[in-house]
Amino acid sequence: MKPGWQIGTIFGIPLLIDSSWFIILVIFTAANASRFEATGLATGAAWVTGFILALLLFSSVLLHELGHSLAARSQGIKVNSITLFLFGGVASIDRESKTPGQAFQVAIAGPAVSLGLFLLLGTIDLLFSLSNPIVIIVRDLTQINGVLAIFNMIPGLPLDGGQVLKAAIWKITGSRLKGLRWAATSGKVLGWAAIIMGILLYLQIGFGGLWIALLGWFVVRNATSYSRIADLQEAVGSLDAAGAMTRDFRVVEASMTLQRFTDDYLLREEGRNPAFFAASDGRYRGQVLPEDVNQVERSQWSSQTLQNIAHALTEIPAVSETAPLTEAIDKLESLELSRITVISPAGAVAGVIDRGDVVRALAERLKVPVPDAMIERIKDEGKFPSGLPLQAIARALIDEAT
Repeated sequence: MKPGWQIGTIFGIPLLIDSSWFIILVIFTAANASRFEATGLATGAAWVTGFILALLLFSSVLLHELGHSLAARSQGIKVNSITLFLFGGVASIDRESKTPGQAFQVAIAGPAVSLGLFLLLGTIDLLFSLSNPIVIIVRDLTQINGVLAIFNMIPGLPLDGGQVLKAAIWKITGSRLKGLRWAATSGKVLGWAAIIMGILLYLQIGFGGLWIALLGWFVVRNATSYSRIADLQEAVGSLDAAGAMTRDFRVVEASMTLQRFTDDYLLREEGRNPAFFAASDGRYRGQVLPEDVNQVERSQWSSQTLQNIAHALTEIPAVSETAPLTEAIDKLESLELSRITVISPAGAVAGVIDRGDVVRALAERLKVPVPDAMIERIKDEGKFPSGLPLQAIARALIDEAT
């Protein structure tokens, strides 16, 4: 589920409003209304004009994020949504760019749009004689787009300048991970500097300094999230399928009838069914899917055997023991599987991997305690926890490897 309320689409991209956006909208409207009242506008007109200006300011933010989104779409990347919130806006994309050059293009697109709007509105202000309150609106929009262009180029995540820095380090070192770590560290340093400066200014000038400290806190929090993603990316890249698989499967006789299989296994299993594989004469004959049993007429259950419905190991989604974990994660998500089979070098079933197994393996590698109850819930729900972008990380690592 997407956070916030969807209010429409732009170029086919869902546009969302976070609840925190209404807070800043009210603050901007009130501040602008006071300024317009000071120019002689009636109270009602001043508030309406202040509201319009606040909406136009956020329209500039929207166009900034749209620049990122369209640059990403030009690379075949799906854009899930654009969300406006307290500190501006954010475009949610399905995966990262494949090369540092493409990552730079997506990162610079937003500031480029803001710079273009700054130049356009500034030119209008210079060439045309505008009356109040239009001139105030145009000049405010010019200034805000100038600020968006400059502020976002500060070289630290989560700002666009941090993405540019990440692309540059990636290009120089050949490592996306190093680029991410450098940019995240830079973001944390700059964020803490803003917090300290904001507190000092607050003691001197009041609320304005507190706003700078709040922005610094936002940068630190998000830069820290990027650092955690870097840790997660390193852990994912260091594991293979054998490091995450479990033996949560059953081997059954291929000559067993469907009726006996149902009575002895399906009806006796409590909760989640394990994976079933049919074997005979010491060889695996294929995977048995419980749902396939229901496709056979019940009158034939006593005569039909598992051999008749087993899917050959060469035909089912699977990975080898030595395959990187990224391959297992990508297949689980892209094929919408509940689990994936792991095949040994000899062609036998070595184990299975589901999303709970992936999370447990990563938690062990990162030395992060995860309750067994949470692992079981992930297994039951058949999806990774929200906020854990494992498919995007897997796809980025696969792209980098190829």
